[in-house]
Order: sequence, then C-alpha cells, then structure tokens
Amino acid sequence: MNIIKIKDRQELDRKTPSMPWFVEKFINYKLPDLSPSSLLEYIRDYDTFFSWLLAEGLAQGPTFREIKLDELEKLHMDSIDSFRMFLATRQSNTNSKTTISRKLSSLRSLFHYLSQIAEDEEFYPLLKRNVMAKVSIKRTQKPKDTAARLEGKLLQEQEIDEFIAYINEDYGKEIANNKQALYAYVNNRLRDTSIVSLILNSGLRVSEVYNMNVDDIDLKKRLLYVYRKGKNDDTFKTPVYFRQEAMRDIEQYLSLRETKYKSPKREKALFLAIANGKKEGSRMTKRAIQEMVIKYAKRFGKPYLSVHKLRHSFATDYYLRNDLYKTQEQLGHASPETTQIYAHLTDKTMAEAIDRQK
Repeated sequence: MNIIKIKDRQELDRKTPSMPWFVEKFINYKLPDLSPSSLLEYIRDYDTFFSWLLAEGLAQGPTFREIKLDELEKLHMDSIDSFRMFLATRQSNTNSKTTISRKLSSLRSLFHYLSQIAEDEEFYPLLKRNVMAKVSIKRTQKPKDTAARLEGKLLQEQEIDEFIAYINEDYGKEIANNKQALYAYVNNRLRDTSIVSLILNSGLRVSEVYNMNVDDIDLKKRLLYVYRKGKNDDTFKTPVYFRQEAMRDIEQYLSLRETKYKSPKREKALFLAIANGKKEGSRMTKRAIQEMVIKYAKRFGKPYLSVHKLRHSFATDYYLRNDLYKTQEQLGHASPETTQIYAHLTDKTMAEAIDRQK
C-alpha cells in the first residue's frame, strides 16, 4: 500500500468510529471497491453534514454516534436546501459549486445505500424514506468549460522544452546575485529538472510523482510503475510510458541521487530532499514538489502554472499526436469524458497550426 493510502487508511480508521453505526456499515460495504482516500472524503463530508444537523436541532445527539435513522427519515427538502445554502454562504471554508455538489453526492450515496441496499433483521430497508432521492445534483464542470478555463494557462509546443531548459540553465543566471537561492538551486537543479521533465513527458499526477520509488522506473523500456488514483488494488502498479526527451534528465539525476542526498539504503523514494537540520535525504513531500514548480513558473513568466497544469500541458500535446483513448490510458482517467477536455483545448491549437501553414 502506498504512503498516501496508508495515512488515509489510518485516518479513516480513526474517524469512522465517531460516526453513527449506519455510516460505519456503509464504509465497510464500500471498502472493497473504493480507496481509503475516497472513503475518507465521504467521512469528512458526513462530518460537515452531521455537525450542521446537530447545530440546527434536526438531530438530538449530543454526538454523531447518537444520530438516529428516523431523524434522517424526517428530513424535508427544505432542510436539504438549507444545508446547501449553509455550504454556499458560510464565512469560513466557503465551498465552491463543485465542492457543494460533491458533498451532496456523498450524502446521496449514503442515503441510497440505507434505503435500497442495507436491510434490517426483518429484511426491510434501514431507511424507509430517502429525501436525497429528490435532490438533483447538476454536473458543475463540463469538459468544454474546463478547457475554456485552462486556455492560455498551459505550456504549448516548444514552451515545454523551453521551461525544462529554463530550470536546467537560465534560472541560475537570473538569481546569481542571491547566494542563498543560488546555493539551493545548484544543489537541487538536476532533481528539479528531472521532476518537471518527467511530468511534462508522461503526464503524472503529483501524488504519483511523490509515491514513486527508485525501483518503479525502467529506463530501458521507458516505463514508470505507479499507483493510479482511484485504483483500490494495492498489489498492482500501472505501467506508464514516458517520452525519450525525459531520459537524459532522469539519468543525470539518478547518477547523483545517493551521493548528493546522502540517502540511506532503506530509503526507496525516487525523489529526495534534505530537510533543515538533517544530514540524510528523505522522500520529497507533495507540497515541496508543488512549491518547486510554482517557484520556477513565476520566474519563467507563467505564475499560473502548477503541477496539475504541467500534466494538462503534456496531455494537450499528447492528444494532438494520438487519439482520445490512448490519451485516456496514458493519463489514467476512469472516464473518456474527462479526457474530452483535451479535444476542446486542441481545437484552437490545430486551427492556429493550419493558419501558420498558409
């Protein structure tokens, strides 16, 4: 089991006992099919909902454990509308439309299970009345809308190579007068170049980069073995190809990984960092990877770039040379509908390419 899943499973095991018994039953039902990370999101959404129920006097409590099924049965559509309004207007942790839809979808999954699948000792549904069945949850993001928001915020064609070259060479020239920044850059230049080059030539997610071990990379076959998001099989890593363009950057980093970062033999992580006050390198954190990309992006003149936008940049470029289903497989999308983002993004790119040929 990868590190993120281990931590999320531990957090899931810690939080679930504080939920009503029927939520525990639901989580156990879903456990074989969903990852600990997904189930933990369910628990967090239910935490918000049950806290609101108690605050509004719609459940007696005093804790989540005492919330009863008949209290859920008595909820009216007005109550659900009020909860939706609460999510949209609360001052702290204001929710986007996407987050609100996800929280309502989590509730609908629970209520559906209780009313359609789970049974009591007399074989009757645990929940006799399901108010969430009346709730319409609109899709908040269509591929075309997502593509429109991303337009102009990705690296295109030669910019991919230019950004990698900038990290490997030009950034150091720009900070030459800043000794502290230059020292950090010189120490981590090949690592940082390798990470960005790998993402821009494979489309990996930040969690996949973070979780990678040295043994997960096969240079001869140009293959990476990663735990894919949403896959609940912890015994299998998905093979993902990376382009030849990333080979040199990866090889250069690997040639100094052990000596530069003084990693102990027990440390299997591919990408390492030496924390302040430490002498040995350890697995580079997700946050450090994200902040590293943002640091270079700002100097490069594209402050809106992030790890995920690097993934989008690769995907758009890859889609131009392949088809929808190859792109879906390369990125590890569960649905081709998600991959359609790149069909919309490449429409304009292809039109501009035709104009250049005139």
